[in-house]
Amino acid sequence: MDYFIELFLSGLTRSSIYALIALGYTMVYGIIGLINFAHGEIYMIGAFTALIVSTVLAIYGFPFFAIVALTVLAAIIWSSAYGYTVEKIAYKPLRNAPRLSPLISAIGMSIFLQNYVLLAQTSDFLPFPALIPEFQFMEPYAHIIGSSDLVILLTTITVMVLLTLLIKYTKTGQAMRATSQDKKMAMLVGINVDKIIGITFIIGSALAAIGGVLIASHIGQINFYIGFIAGIKAFTAAVLGGIGSIPGAFLGSLILGLTESFATGYVSSDYEDVFAFSLLVLILIFRPAGLLGKSSIEKV
Repeated sequence: MDYFIELFLSGLTRSSIYALIALGYTMVYGIIGLINFAHGEIYMIGAFTALIVSTVLAIYGFPFFAIVALTVLAAIIWSSAYGYTVEKIAYKPLRNAPRLSPLISAIGMSIFLQNYVLLAQTSDFLPFPALIPEFQFMEPYAHIIGSSDLVILLTTITVMVLLTLLIKYTKTGQAMRATSQDKKMAMLVGINVDKIIGITFIIGSALAAIGGVLIASHIGQINFYIGFIAGIKAFTAAVLGGIGSIPGAFLGSLILGLTESFATGYVSSDYEDVFAFSLLVLILIFRPAGLLGKSSIEKV
């Protein structure tokens, strides 16, 4: 029973990380209908930013909690700046182009950012400091769930609640929903669509940065390629739940994370991707738009 609980909690941790990244995919797609394949690299840049900032602050003797706070803040700001810049340079000029053009541009940005970090840093794995302290009250449960797992779960739940409140009850959220439904009509009622799209990229990038810091601290190492793997898994989770649906991103991440965890624990880690993507194919056969997605008819 303890082993089952351990696998379940491990799956929740995976799900939480996938959800933080998948939310960025689904928000961007919901607003402009674009799959931002460079989103995983924003996650990776957030982790590298955290590594650099935390190392510098530690050298100058900052207290631990100041290092954690400033590191997370720097990662969020820097990743958000990257996300906003990428949107303005690579996606905005192609907003009215055929749908294949921004897709190619997104893949190009992903490859560019990967190689940019590779050349600026290294291809080797780098050790990442433990930014999440070990809580004393967690010691009796350390064999089942660690402090980092708990922090990741609580952070994801908090982010989901705040994001839901933002979208449902703020003017910015209302503008996002209006832009998602009809951009032209949104512009006619005075909504600055370009500004809303920029804000969407900033929020998605900030969430990816938080995920990058948390998972890097949890695993203890990073390299330039972590964004590609995490991005593919998070994109899979977003499609599984229904791309464009925020609850769907969370549900898809939950199913994917638990499937991988139980497949690893009861079968073999060699087959975790087989089970995950087989489940995706199976669900899409019966629900082509995803579990919570809505089928749409292309207008000619």
